Formats: sequence, C-alpha cells, structure tokens
Amino acid sequence: MLTPNMRIGHGYDLHRLEPPPPQGSGRDLVIGGVRFESEIGPVGHSDADALMHAVTDAILGAVGEPDIGQLFPDDDPRHESQDSAVFLTEAIWRARRAGFELANLDATVILERPRLKDRKQEIRERLAEILGIEVEQVNVKGKSHEGVDAVGRREAIEAHAVVLLQRR
Repeated sequence: MLTPNMRIGHGYDLHRLEPPPPQGSGRDLVIGGVRFESEIGPVGHSDADALMHAVTDAILGAVGEPDIGQLFPDDDPRHESQDSAVFLTEAIWRARRAGFELANLDATVILERPRLKDRKQEIRERLAEILGIEVEQVNVKGKSHEGVDAVGRREAIEAHAVVLLQRR
C-alpha cells in the first residue's frame, strides 16, 4: 500500500465559559499558551486551552492516532490543571515518530471577548515554539459570533485547526 507524502488533519474544541470560583468553575483564560485577562474562563479538566486542544487533535488525526480525549482522559487525575503544551508536544512527537513533520497550521478561535487581534503574534510564536517550527508556518485568526448562540453570549469559546503534515 502506498503511503501518502502529505496528510491533512482537522481539530475542533469547545469549552464552556464561567467566572472563576467561588461563583463558577472557570479557569484562567489561556489561548494558544497565552494567558488573557478576563472575568470568565474555560471550564475543563486540564488548563482548558481550546486552541491547543484543537491543534493537538488535528495533528493526531492526520497520523491516525487516538484523539486527545483517548490519550489524556478528563477523568485521569494526572491531567488535572495540566498545561496543554504537554498534549501538543505528545501529538507532534507521535507525528514525527510516524515519519511526518508539520508543514503548516491554520487555526481559528471564535470568542466574543477578549479580542485576539493585539495578541495573535504572541500566540503564533508560542505555538511555533512548542511545535518546533517557524512562526511563518502558523496562522491564527480570531472571530466573534456577533452575539449569536452560546459563543456570542460569552458562554463558550470555540477553536478549529487544520494542519498539513509532510513526510520527512
């Protein structure tokens, strides 16, 4: 069987947003490894970084590996408050073990507030650092939902990621 020289992977994640304890269960808002000031944050077992989770799943999917929930279950106490960079590092290691390298990453974060525009470069740099690639290989877009649905009402954050892997 012929193995393709390139693989595409898509990842998606969504986290509910709440105030921090004691009013809610929200964590600090971290997007792509960058901490944002916000009165609400994602609810999740790990640090709940929706962007890193989507990128992790995109890479794992491209090489046919188990998804993030299978590798790092949310009922495993070892992953409580875990930095999502650990998950992303594991995903890129698995891709390299399979003989692939990351050609590029294109990601979209959907969130009403805070806006990403002034911090996108910082997110790109952090993701490139973790992935071991050049910043130019990483693109991050920020979108809002214009007040529509849970994301638009500031009740959730959503992230999509697409990766292209090439054989090394």
